[in-house]
Amino acid sequence: MTDQGTAHDGRRRLSTKEAAELLGVKPETVYAYVSRGQLSSRRGAGARGSTFDPREVEALVRRNRREPAASTSADELSVRTRITLIDDDRYYFRGVDATELALAHSYEEVAEWLWTGVLRPGIGFTAPRETVSAARRAVSALPEHSGPTDRLRVAAIAAGAADPLRFDLSEEAVIGTARTLIPTLVAALPPVLPGHRDAGPLARRLWARLSGLDPDEASLHALDTALALLVDHDLAASTLAVRVAASARAHPYAAVSAGLGVLEGPLHGAASGLAHRMLLDVLDRGSATPVVADELRSGRRIPGLGHRLYRGEDPRAQALFGLLEMLPKAGPAVAAARDVVATAARHTDLHANVDLALAVLTASFGMPAEAGETIFAVARTAGWMAHALEEYDERPLRMRPSGQYVGLRPPQPPPAPASPSGQAPS
Repeated sequence: MTDQGTAHDGRRRLSTKEAAELLGVKPETVYAYVSRGQLSSRRGAGARGSTFDPREVEALVRRNRREPAASTSADELSVRTRITLIDDDRYYFRGVDATELALAHSYEEVAEWLWTGVLRPGIGFTAPRETVSAARRAVSALPEHSGPTDRLRVAAIAAGAADPLRFDLSEEAVIGTARTLIPTLVAALPPVLPGHRDAGPLARRLWARLSGLDPDEASLHALDTALALLVDHDLAASTLAVRVAASARAHPYAAVSAGLGVLEGPLHGAASGLAHRMLLDVLDRGSATPVVADELRSGRRIPGLGHRLYRGEDPRAQALFGLLEMLPKAGPAVAAARDVVATAARHTDLHANVDLALAVLTASFGMPAEAGETIFAVARTAGWMAHALEEYDERPLRMRPSGQYVGLRPPQPPPAPASPSGQAPS
């Protein structure tokens, strides 16, 4: 049997199978714990697979016993959907391999396929002039330091306020809204590329809002593919928020606004910005070693690595890196990203995720760090609309879980009024 090494207390380190058995979970769930920072893994010399410190595993077992509601997937909310399946390190839109779709078809074509189940080659999305004007006026009133998600959320609200038919939740009306809202969001963002005209594919219009460099067809294809890859990814936090809003029969603009609100969290949409800044630091310092060391010394996870749903490399990252490696301008950032992955691999089994690939795209073409967040938000709006369509067909208000009350049991005495100083009497 291959030696797995020993832990700090002299005990033999555990294999993935042994750790899974102790935790009472599947081996892939063990890797999910690693990606969330709840366990650390190590691949020893000559070892087959990862090994784990038994003390860490036992501590996690104890925590899970104290917090049963958060310990296993069996207790998590489950929602029936026909949109996206994630299985065996791949993901599928309506049963079709999503990376193959994204590489072969435009973002608009993939979005239309997601909404209707019909592939319409050459389809493009346009927005009414009045809707775009309303959205631009609202966005221009924001403070100069406003982030991209702020702008997109305000644009969605303004577009909804300008649409007298927004409360029509029929399938035809919602799909019509989806086709006009996405280009409205893009058009509401201030352009960076001088002399740009809002024409052509959505990726070209979005590029003008992200980079001052004139794109060639290969770089535009990379951006378009990134949008298509990010259209949907099962029930991410923002998508769940959209379905909750749709369950309450909020109109599509409000449902998208709910998703954008959740997306702004640092653990969701902002992740690519952290990876972007890290790559610039690697390029500046010439090596990933000191950068990775600084991240870990500060108690932070390494941006752009690991995903709780994939044991290996994120398939979205694989597809996008395949395109970026063919772009000369992306060469230095691709090398920096590979350096980060190789440096981290000395101690972890985490692989590149789509945030790292997005960071390579944005860093290579002079885009700001928050550009990845913009790409993610625009792309995911199509998926949110698909989930809203599904939810409108379900029983209203079904997304209403019951709380598990853990506070003081009644009866309790009424609270005493605070003293004039604002403090409760002792």
